[in-house]
Amino acid sequence: MLLAIDSGNTNTLFAIHDGKSWVVEWRIETNEARTADEYAVWLYQLMMMQGFKFSDLSACVISTVVPQSLFHMRNLSKRHLNIVPLVVGEPDVDIGAKVTLANPNEVGADRLVNAVGAHKAYNGPLIIVDSGTATTFDVICENGDFEGGVISPGINLSLRALHEAAAKLPRIAIKKPDKVIGRGTIEAMQSGIFWGYIGLIDGLITRMRAEDDRNFTVIGTGGVASLFEGASECIDVYDSALTINGLYEIWRRNSS
Repeated sequence: MLLAIDSGNTNTLFAIHDGKSWVVEWRIETNEARTADEYAVWLYQLMMMQGFKFSDLSACVISTVVPQSLFHMRNLSKRHLNIVPLVVGEPDVDIGAKVTLANPNEVGADRLVNAVGAHKAYNGPLIIVDSGTATTFDVICENGDFEGGVISPGINLSLRALHEAAAKLPRIAIKKPDKVIGRGTIEAMQSGIFWGYIGLIDGLITRMRAEDDRNFTVIGTGGVASLFEGASECIDVYDSALTINGLYEIWRRNSS
């Protein structure tokens, strides 16, 4: 079985694939100081609860945008699983696509994995909207190459900035408000965050389409993307498994 590790700035996903489908997924807060031994204890207990053992794992693929965490996750795989992991972004890893930018190394592993997952699942030129710590808008051409995109602050980052920078503004949950005009501070903040991000998403996609007249399919993914379903006029498909399926495709491509 394959262990896939996708480490983002906020959360890290561990998932097991049995060769046919994903059978279990777990998430843990990303902490660059967490050691391989700490990961091993946590993962061992969760696997035991599901009836799995470390010896059931035969492969490991890692994608991370937190360089400091990679050392510990690599050690987890080598020391505790006895597996040399496949790490997305390393020179010998074939993702099946090119990055057509002046400096390809600037593109994070998460965006590359999304590009692979999206090209595998959908036809034609694509725009991927990934709502995480940052909200990214990535352009993928017909043959799967990564052509560029847009990076903006993520919705949770904006919420935290409001709370921390304004003494009287409370910490709130993201929620679609019934009306745009709020009748209180919390309702006003929820409206500004939710509808503000819908405006950001739809506005940027509209400008991207005006700049490039290809018939893009727009895919939404990421931790809070599902909140926008039915509200955004520009997102065509919501796919919460886009990143993890991209990881599996990269592993499959490099293991054959």
